[in-house]
Amino acid sequence: MYKTFLTVIASLLASFGAVAAPNPEMIVVCYPGGAVNVKDANGAMTSMLRVVEHVGQWQENSFNSLFTTKTDECKKLIAEHNPRFAITSLGLFLELRNQHNLLPVVQPKIKGRTSERYRVMVQKDKYKSLDELKDKTLGGTVLEEPSFIGKIVFAGKYDPASFFALKSSNQAIRSLRALDKGELDAVMLNEQQFGALDSLHLQTALEAIFTSEEIPLMGVVANSAKTTAEERARFGKALEGMCADVEGKKLCDLFGVESFVNVDEAAFEPVLKLWTEEN
Repeated sequence: MYKTFLTVIASLLASFGAVAAPNPEMIVVCYPGGAVNVKDANGAMTSMLRVVEHVGQWQENSFNSLFTTKTDECKKLIAEHNPRFAITSLGLFLELRNQHNLLPVVQPKIKGRTSERYRVMVQKDKYKSLDELKDKTLGGTVLEEPSFIGKIVFAGKYDPASFFALKSSNQAIRSLRALDKGELDAVMLNEQQFGALDSLHLQTALEAIFTSEEIPLMGVVANSAKTTAEERARFGKALEGMCADVEGKKLCDLFGVESFVNVDEAAFEPVLKLWTEEN
């Protein structure tokens, strides 16, 4: 139910080397906490890779991908393959950017926005403030990266690992149904998950007891030491044409992505500052 733009952009990466590609360039794709089946994800990515190769006029099978939903495995894959391009969560980008010279290249635009807010949902009228959730259970798929939640989502004001009893899940709907039954005290949702709440028809009314500041949506990152500005610009232009392509539009529509846009560096400054201040 909760489709993510990370799955669709997972296949929008291409090699900028020679035209022929007997050894496809490997792209590391990280989706922490997701419930995506790796086999299904790789199948979908293969289809999308062929589309972007067509849009960008690269030879078929010029590149391939490695997909994982595990944070530690993602770090290991990036260390082993040292890819020129990758797809990561914002938390992983912030953690790995200095070590691997990462720069954000493109972002997805969803419902006219390239940013999102995170919310902590509780049963209506049960709690009055986030402080009342001290030592209470907090569920959700986004809890796979507690450092990101604490430093960026909570802007350093709460350490989720010590403040809450965390109950991470790979399915938001499972956490929400547990909240509905009173088995969880709260659930953290990202923008897409929050937008799908009405379709669940839960028995208990919910409300947001906390809403974060705007946080940029994460897309594709590049290793600035292994790519040139020209290569990154060419890649961005190719992605901008992805959703305008007949076949590409079908894929974009499927995952609710309107378009891909070049990164506005200013939009990342607040989160970079927060991360630096807290490290």
